[in-house]
Amino acid sequence: MPAYMIARIDVTDPERMADYLKHTPRILDRFGGRFIVRGAPVTTVEGPEETNRVVVIEFPDAEAAHAFYNDDEYGRAIAIRQEASTGQFIVVDGYSDWDDALAASNQLTLD
Repeated sequence: MPAYMIARIDVTDPERMADYLKHTPRILDRFGGRFIVRGAPVTTVEGPEETNRVVVIEFPDAEAAHAFYNDDEYGRAIAIRQEASTGQFIVVDGYSDWDDALAASNQLTLD
């Protein structure tokens, strides 16, 4: 089942962050990862305004996501990122029950 790494990053040094950004695609590729969202503009539709850079990376599974994050080369890239930002990174499994959830939902009406 696909898994997703979601990051919210407050960039404090854009020049140094650019160094980090150059390295991540190559490292991600080794673990089957790919960017789904990579710092695109964010529009908040509910709740507190999101002002951080948002990144979503898809992996084949959670094990690949953790292997990427714990990789020695990526560890060196993390050091660069941490010089240039603060952030939060989480890994979550994808949703596999969509067809069943949709079928059940289609049986309902809002009254």
